[in-house]
Amino acid sequence: MKVIVYEDSKWINLVPLSLIKCVFELRCGFFSMIDRLLPCLPESEKGLWVRDYMAPLAGKKYGMPVNDTSFFLDDLLIVNGRWLKTDGEIISPREEKAVKSGQEMLYAFIKKETVRRFWQGNFDEFLMSISGNVKPEEASGTILEYPWQIIHHNPKAIETDFLQAGKNGTGGGFSEKAAVTGDETKVFIAEKARVHPFAVIDTQAGPVYVEKGAEIFPFARVEGPCYIGSNTHIMPGANIREGCSFGEVCKVGGEVEESIFHSYANKYHDGFIGHSYIGEFVNLGAMTTNSDLKNDYTNVTVHVNGTPVDTQDMKVGCFIGDHTKTSIGTLFNTGTSAGIMCNITAGNVLPKYFPSFSWYINGSYMKGFGLEMMLATAKTAMARRKRTLSAEEESAVRHVYEMTSSERREFIRKSRMRK
Repeated sequence: MKVIVYEDSKWINLVPLSLIKCVFELRCGFFSMIDRLLPCLPESEKGLWVRDYMAPLAGKKYGMPVNDTSFFLDDLLIVNGRWLKTDGEIISPREEKAVKSGQEMLYAFIKKETVRRFWQGNFDEFLMSISGNVKPEEASGTILEYPWQIIHHNPKAIETDFLQAGKNGTGGGFSEKAAVTGDETKVFIAEKARVHPFAVIDTQAGPVYVEKGAEIFPFARVEGPCYIGSNTHIMPGANIREGCSFGEVCKVGGEVEESIFHSYANKYHDGFIGHSYIGEFVNLGAMTTNSDLKNDYTNVTVHVNGTPVDTQDMKVGCFIGDHTKTSIGTLFNTGTSAGIMCNITAGNVLPKYFPSFSWYINGSYMKGFGLEMMLATAKTAMARRKRTLSAEEESAVRHVYEMTSSERREFIRKSRMRK
């Protein structure tokens, strides 16, 4: 048997977060989606199936076969990369079946005779054939379709991950002058992590897990449920409210509530971020703030693939793609979506959508100094964190630049017409 973790055509609904990331790389709770799935898969050869332009980058990151058609010559277990699997149970199918949660497939086990019958070289058509022709089985499970759903599930995922980790204690560098408010068994401070004097960890609403190398500086307050990744810094005086996950090597100041910082994100200064997902190497200038609640308390809409989508939720913040930067004093509207490598400066009321690679200055969309300058900036920012922009990642960025060019030009054209 071969195993494939796949992304399907609905990756597009998770933009801007999924523009240069496969859907299974997105974080919720302690882990990315694929880090949840891999320990639950049987001991068989594993591969990935992703959109074409992401294949070289996925192969570089995970060291697995990617889009390898030889997998379709054997019995096959296919697993949906948008599945938020938190139970930790091993998938061990013994009969051919397609396991679904509602209309979405969680996974399917297919005998090689059936695989050969329906595999015609197009993966999405193969999924449709399997869904319609293999014995269905209903199961409970969460499949993520839109970015705000990740935020919705994050607090519960943190709580589940904390229990499954089975660790607690403040045996790391926990200062005698720091404090825990609430149940001390709901705190884990890893070795080589530091909680400085006068920092407060509040577990009354949920657990707090701090990875190695992370630091919580004086006068910061961290409220659970919360996950703080390795080498992430919670800055002096920060107010980290419930339901936050921070990946590795982030710097987080000000007030943050029910948000995910993927990794290598920088919000060093004051300002509020709530109910939001912040991508890699995003830099939020001082006092950058988002709204996550409308004054009329109606549902928030978010721009997805050119269409406003009703989130069915009153509390929705912003979704910021990798390598985007904001100026000091930037104020994001409720339900804002900003693509990758944008440069957004403060103004009056900002729009709710920023095409990838666009600059927004003095109330207008602009093309900025071009892709080469943006790539140079990304390489500089990454070097400051001892990371490099791989050739595979640069290729994916260049593909997205071309893929989004017509949309970007249209926004710039309309801005010029308004002047």
